[in-house]
Amino acid sequence: MTDDRTKETQLSNREHKSDVFTALFSEPENAAKLYTALSGEETSPEDIKITTLEGVLFLARKNDLGFTVKDRILVISEHQSTVNENIPLRSLLYYGRTMEKLLEESNLYRERRIPIPTPEFFLFYNGSREVPEEKVLKLSDGYIAETEEPMLELKVRMININLPVGHKVLKECGPLYEYAWFIERVRVHLHDGMDRDTAVTLAVKDSVREDIFSDFVKKHGSEVENMLYTQFNMDDALEVRYEEGLEEGERRLLIRLVCGKLRKGENPEKIAEDLLAGRAEIDWICEAYAKYGPDETVLFDKLKKEGKRQTIN
Repeated sequence: MTDDRTKETQLSNREHKSDVFTALFSEPENAAKLYTALSGEETSPEDIKITTLEGVLFLARKNDLGFTVKDRILVISEHQSTVNENIPLRSLLYYGRTMEKLLEESNLYRERRIPIPTPEFFLFYNGSREVPEEKVLKLSDGYIAETEEPMLELKVRMININLPVGHKVLKECGPLYEYAWFIERVRVHLHDGMDRDTAVTLAVKDSVREDIFSDFVKKHGSEVENMLYTQFNMDDALEVRYEEGLEEGERRLLIRLVCGKLRKGENPEKIAEDLLAGRAEIDWICEAYAKYGPDETVLFDKLKKEGKRQTIN
């Protein structure tokens, strides 16, 4: 018989599309190993309750991973290949939304203090830029008016999980090490001149052959390649945002993802389901694809000129 904890975890995994990192550590066993490595506190899967906010992957409007430990500690984390100085602010927003999820609103008006789990914030970085092995990002660094003792502070512990960097947490958390190894294999094949799809496919074969990260690969099957395809395109979009702005970066990424799926023969309904995107937005791009052809840059320019603006759900 499935208990409530298992049901909640299954529901969480089913209701939002994950990248590989999120899918891996949404499993309580792996989340427990991760927290043990981060804190030095022995943690078991039974101590973990997944609280990750549901959201749309390519919009990056959710935290990548959230869980409580023995109802005492609330861990909120992101996994990125870019160093975003706004992570403390984003974490603050995620924290507020997560607490709304954990607490009943009526409790806020009780006179007695409500016990709440102590929050901890992390950013796991695995981009290609050279960054320190570890760094603390502070909310107060963004304040317009500086003060010695800010009344509101939030610190995010950024950890560089690139395999060559060799952060000690990789040695202490097997699943994180295997994830870093797997991503490094993709990058090696890209560096050798492979296209992205080939690099991912070869990394999957490497994983099975060398029996590293193979349990996850076998469990999720072909979905792993779809996760990585979306994940690496998300990384590209984050770079585009710095140059083109948030909305255009998101629109360009969505067009790229839809085009890739159309080339594979997928229909609009399945594309919308896979990307957790609004059906009207997907239909609009599919119609433009049929009208103007598969060139993603041309599609972006044509759709931009049409001036038809819709909400990306």
